[in-house]
Amino acid sequence: MQRLEKMRHFHQFWVWVLFSCLVLQSGDGFYLPGSYPHKYSVGDQLSVKVNSLTSIETEMPFSYYSLPFCKPAEGVKDSAENLGELLMGDRIENSPYRFRMYTNETEIFLCQTNALSADDFKILTERIDEMYQVNLILDNLPAIRYTKKEGYFLRWTGYPVGIKVQDVYYAFNHLKLTVLVHKYEEPNVARVMGTGDAAEVIPPMENSGSDVGGYMVVGFEVVPCSFQHNADSVKKMKMYNKYPSPIRCDPTTVAMAVKQGQPLVFTYEVSFVESDIRWPSRWDAYLKMEGSKVHWFSILNSLTVITFLAGIVLVIFLRTVRRDLTRYEELDKEAQAQMNEELSGWKLVVGDVFRAPDYPSLLCVMVGDGIQILGMAVVTILFAALGFMSPASRGTLISGMLFFYLILGIAAGYVAVRLWRTIGCGDQTGWVSVSWKAACFFPGIAFLILSTLNFLLWGSHSTGAIPFSLFVILILLWFCISVPLTLVGGYLGAKAPHIEYPVRTNQIPREIPDQKYPSWLLVLGAGTLPFGTLFIELFFIMSSIWMGRVYYVFGFLFIVMILLVVVCAEVSLVLTYMHLCVEDWRWWWKSFFASGSVAIYIFFYSVNYLIFDLKSLSGPVSATLYLGYSLFMVVAIMFATGTVGFLSSFWFVHYLFSSVKLD
Repeated sequence: MQRLEKMRHFHQFWVWVLFSCLVLQSGDGFYLPGSYPHKYSVGDQLSVKVNSLTSIETEMPFSYYSLPFCKPAEGVKDSAENLGELLMGDRIENSPYRFRMYTNETEIFLCQTNALSADDFKILTERIDEMYQVNLILDNLPAIRYTKKEGYFLRWTGYPVGIKVQDVYYAFNHLKLTVLVHKYEEPNVARVMGTGDAAEVIPPMENSGSDVGGYMVVGFEVVPCSFQHNADSVKKMKMYNKYPSPIRCDPTTVAMAVKQGQPLVFTYEVSFVESDIRWPSRWDAYLKMEGSKVHWFSILNSLTVITFLAGIVLVIFLRTVRRDLTRYEELDKEAQAQMNEELSGWKLVVGDVFRAPDYPSLLCVMVGDGIQILGMAVVTILFAALGFMSPASRGTLISGMLFFYLILGIAAGYVAVRLWRTIGCGDQTGWVSVSWKAACFFPGIAFLILSTLNFLLWGSHSTGAIPFSLFVILILLWFCISVPLTLVGGYLGAKAPHIEYPVRTNQIPREIPDQKYPSWLLVLGAGTLPFGTLFIELFFIMSSIWMGRVYYVFGFLFIVMILLVVVCAEVSLVLTYMHLCVEDWRWWWKSFFASGSVAIYIFFYSVNYLIFDLKSLSGPVSATLYLGYSLFMVVAIMFATGTVGFLSSFWFVHYLFSSVKLD
């Protein structure tokens, strides 16, 4: 039996290898961790799911069944959701919409609601005013809607709850659903791919005849209509009965007025269309971007200019430093002493350049947290670029970010404590305190901001509010995983050798000459160059978060992030060198904020985006949510970019003064 079991596993392994090779050889894209193709035979039942109601007017999602819609006969049931979906406000539930594969149906009666109460009427009209969209899902594909404007076809996910015409509210109560299907191909390979909801055990390879007539869902389109039904004729009708009269779906006209004290009648029709779209390409319709060529050209042009300027700055900078070092080392000791008396510059601060900065523990904690955030961003974007966090897998991006952040707590503790020991010249005293601060500082800021915003969402009864049970889970993850790993990292940092300074520090600090201009002004202005590397990409990211678009160019985002890290390092190096040349030895915090100041410009850009791109955002709660989430994002970016600038400057200062021969 054990031998047979091993042979079976061996056989399954080579089947998967064969499948992988076929996928890699095919020209079509494939989402590695996304849902696998699900083959449906003719007549198989298809069930539509519903997600939260969303709107770019308020940015607050609400449950589908918060409105007087038809409910399934078996009751409302939540679908399995991962942590990322819950944090994003998704609430996927079953719906009464169901039909059979490749079976066209028309005039299907769904239900007649109870007479609208005053509360139902009020909330329904509010959702119509706020332009809320209904989001349907079939086989993991969101429903897509096409509209034509000025000769162009626009794509939308979902359809509006209703529309207001001349102070009268109309509900879209009839749906014309179109399912695009593709003929099932290569059954022997596709059989081992499992289903859309969960991977299945690989079935036997026989019974190939059962694959004839199978189809895969490759598209899901919806056309909403407002149709005036005869309420009296449907009183005794049951769900899924055929409506007694023909229904003409005309999206250009409205008829079903929403009135208090009157019920709503919902119907739908479905048609199946065979399509040439293959399953791996079925998400292409959602990922298309209008004017993409112009955007790509603009991004590449911006990156080219930034790279060219940064290269010039780096070359001039290295040549200047090398010339200073060569000139200094060619002199004898007497000439060096005379040069120190006559000349000014970085050579005069040799006894103060490694003097401990103000608030050293805070600096260590911020650098440690910055390493954790930067590592999380790099690893997450890399995995997303490789296809492991595709749009087909809802919530995996947020779940992945949270997982990597928790695991990288060990890096935060290690860097924070080792830097603390370096500043203290090897003293281990207080490393536990530094580790605890590193484990709680940034998460504490995030907890404060997100808790405040969560109370606003709770007060609005939005599905975007984190449930209390999930809140407890997040706190447990924080204190049971992140904090212990950070303490472990701190312990490793305490045991690791500290970085030896190449020069001694004088007991009496050197007086800093008066500057012609405030040094902090230059520090704050240094963030413009890093901002120039990402502001166009930032537009796409903001649009995906706040305008309901799908962001998918993670490969390019990874390149932009690498370029951002390089530019932050270069800017901080240049600014540190400039401060040392004017005998300002207080470079520690300035090197951190020189690159970290890019966060200020990102926040200004966020405000600009709110005013000019989200000008339809309604209500103080929505604006507060937007600014709160933007502030959270800006703080994280400041920690990450500031850490890059500080570590590069620390390396440069250490290298510079270790290269000079001094008594």
